[in-house]
Amino acid sequence: MPKNGRPEKIAQYAAGYGEVSKALEGMSHDALIAHPIAGKWSACEIVHHLADSESISAIRLRRLIAEEFPVLNGYDQDVYAVILRYNLRDIQPALDQFRAVRATSAQILAAMSEEDWKRPGWHTEAGLYTAETWLDIYSAHAHNHAAQIRRLREALKK
Repeated sequence: MPKNGRPEKIAQYAAGYGEVSKALEGMSHDALIAHPIAGKWSACEIVHHLADSESISAIRLRRLIAEEFPVLNGYDQDVYAVILRYNLRDIQPALDQFRAVRATSAQILAAMSEEDWKRPGWHTEAGLYTAETWLDIYSAHAHNHAAQIRRLREALKK
């Protein structure tokens, strides 16, 4: 049995897009860009964050597997949200990107060897980093944001 509940985490990772899509169902444009919770992103901003985060994380995973001790750079997600104008852009291309990148990464996860899981790298913010670390973070990432979208929906009803 693989350690740390890896098969369950891979399944959770693979299901992330569906959770986000379900959370977004039926939201109007005005609801998508609303900020009903002070200091929190809109649903639109969350979707663009997921597309960018997924792309960055996909490269991190590939580098961990293919390179010797890669250095993985952190980034300021709040700066991305502003500079890349998350709340002004259509979410459909970002959703498509999120879905496609996650699907290809899920294929890689399913094919990884035990050696692949243990290959170390260095994250500039988190320190020592392996594919296990990566999976611990990204298996829950989309689900956490789907829950955030559901909280925004509830706040909009009040």
